[in-house]
Formats: sequence, structure tokens, C-alpha cells
Amino acid sequence: MSDPVVVDAKGHRCPVPSLKLMKAMNGAPPGSRFVLLATDPMARIDVLFLMSQKNGRMIAVEETDGLLRLTVETGEWRDAPTD
Repeated sequence: MSDPVVVDAKGHRCPVPSLKLMKAMNGAPPGSRFVLLATDPMARIDVLFLMSQKNGRMIAVEETDGLLRLTVETGEWRDAPTD
């Protein structure tokens, strides 16, 4: 497994950290890992919601001196409903 892609969103407020992460994840194959560095405490909630919408998962959440380190993994893209 390769090293995760690091997305630096320190100093940005909601929704910028999630948007930066989403842009970095665009086109990534399932199982790709990303680490989001953020200082906005809302990123913890926003990223969890984003990963549920993108069929991914939160791997870890670490916080040190106000810096969040959110590790996520992309999932399989769901097909659009045909009905």
C-alpha cells in the first residue's frame, strides 16, 4: 500500500477542508487513503458526512494541539439508480 495523500487545509474554515479533500479524492481508486490536516473542529463532522456520501470510511481521527489529522479511505463508487 502506498503512502496516503496529505491534504493541508490548516487555517481554513468549513466547508473548505471538506472541499479540498473531495477535490483530492476525485478519480482516486477504491482503497486510496488520504490524510486531511485541519484546524477547524467542524472538519471532524463534515469529513465523516462526506465519506458516508462517497461510500468511503473514516480510518482515524487524531488531535494534537488543535490540529486534526483525519485519515480516510475511498470506497467503491455506487452506481446511480436505474429505476
